[in-house]
Amino acid sequence: MRWSSISAALLLTASTFVGGCLCASASSTACAGNTPATRDQWCDFDIQSDYYTEAPDTGVLREYWLVLGNTTAAPDGVPRNVLTVNGTSPGPTLHANWGDWVRIHVYNGLENNGTSIHWHGVRQNHTNPQDGTNSITQCPVPPGGSITYEWRATQYGTTYYHSHFALQAWEGIYGGIVINGPASANYDVDAGILYLSDWSHRTSDALYSAAETDGEPTLATGLINATNIWVTENNETTGSRFNMNVTSSQSYRLRLLNGGMSNPFRFMIDDHSLTVISTDFVPIEPFNTTSLLIGVGQRYDVIVHANKQMQGSNFWMRSIPQVSCAEISNYDIRGIFHYETQDSKLETPTTTAFDYTDSCEDESMSNLVPIVAIDAAGVGFSSHNEVQVIKNTAGLYKWYMGPTTFVAEWDNPTLLQIENGETSWTNASHVVQVEGNGKWVVIDIEMTINVPHPIHLHGHDFFILAQDTGSYTSNTTLNTVNPPRRDTAILPALGYLVIAFKTDNPGAWLLHCHIGWHQSEGFAMQFVESIDQLKPMIDGESLEKNCAAWEKYAAQKDIVEDDSGI
Repeated sequence: MRWSSISAALLLTASTFVGGCLCASASSTACAGNTPATRDQWCDFDIQSDYYTEAPDTGVLREYWLVLGNTTAAPDGVPRNVLTVNGTSPGPTLHANWGDWVRIHVYNGLENNGTSIHWHGVRQNHTNPQDGTNSITQCPVPPGGSITYEWRATQYGTTYYHSHFALQAWEGIYGGIVINGPASANYDVDAGILYLSDWSHRTSDALYSAAETDGEPTLATGLINATNIWVTENNETTGSRFNMNVTSSQSYRLRLLNGGMSNPFRFMIDDHSLTVISTDFVPIEPFNTTSLLIGVGQRYDVIVHANKQMQGSNFWMRSIPQVSCAEISNYDIRGIFHYETQDSKLETPTTTAFDYTDSCEDESMSNLVPIVAIDAAGVGFSSHNEVQVIKNTAGLYKWYMGPTTFVAEWDNPTLLQIENGETSWTNASHVVQVEGNGKWVVIDIEMTINVPHPIHLHGHDFFILAQDTGSYTSNTTLNTVNPPRRDTAILPALGYLVIAFKTDNPGAWLLHCHIGWHQSEGFAMQFVESIDQLKPMIDGESLEKNCAAWEKYAAQKDIVEDDSGI
């Protein structure tokens, strides 16, 4: 097939495609549908189309170039070392339309350490080697090295890309992904991604040794779209608030994303309700709320109606840590929702937050109803995985998921082992092999520790069958009638999470906690799915070339792996 190529200039011009898709039957004009009044339409598809089995054949390849580097930055006025993508953090947002192919060239310009880039939540349907996961689908790319990823946007919605090497994702190597498609409610303006994150004035690498020996560190503060204020010991205020300018009577789509290290945040805009239209990459029946709890790695797309100008020009936008699970010092994480007119001024709001219940649990499952209804009929036995944290003989905390704490090898990833016919897996790599097409895999994850965990699965949206405090037993009722689907869900503190997926995507897929400390300390397992169908997808020559480059660099620098490898 011949592709129409869109160059790196798309980083600046992708907005010209927002609101339309290039169809195979159209040369260069947007197809009908997906206007503010008909957001549920998209080419010959609509919000009811089953994106797991079909997607528009756009004939478009979108191509991007990303360069990783080091700099000094001060998102809240306090300078520290930061890692960047194309000179910024977050890096540029990648835009595509549903059905497009996306090709991304990544150059590792970091001063030291390898890297990989994972496309969080992108299903990688039959493109598992492009998943960008160290020790699973590739070796790290050494400094001075490059790698190219290519995958198809078979879903639509909001997500992000981030490094999957050690703690780099929380040092600045991340950026947004917007895949345009239909929506389950109408809106006027796509306001893009709104990042919520926690932040430390020391690097994550500097804090990691304390995390291993003393437990999870308390981070300094939080950011909204990579900015906030900070009050110093001398009572001086540095940094600046994020502000969003809006026009009265317009409705705005906000793509909320928690890209933080460990803290969930409750998001709200004073005096304005939120209409929720998707969870992760799954469009849902719209529902209204005044606040949303967003765990690490989760995304919610919401619509905000700017209909409160009669009550004032400036309203607080809040990202609120929850006391019951917060590991953060500064709770003053706010931005300004500003009605822009000729006479209005950007001033400090005096508005009051909505009442809410302090909680670190996901939104009620009854609210998260997928538009494309799929039942989990016929689910059977679930594998039981008890979560524990244990200090090893070296006095270091390690997280266990089931029988082992996870350790994989940078220089011997799962796909390389499969390529070389070496499939006698180590216990520490916690491989579960699953076979067949359309077979259910059900996982019960339980914890008797009073800490919630965002659980993320690569390669699949999973069905949430049960999620509660206490223990899962044979008497627990599983929700199998169009249950919520997403790629990241919260394992409740002192509770259980029962999830399921079908074997329809061959690959080596990681399941892990998305809290950075826990991921590095071994809270993970992996599924090797339909291995015979996976083998032909592996480009052994490219895989081995990259691994050889990494091994040469690691030997020269005497690098020793000291975490889980992911």
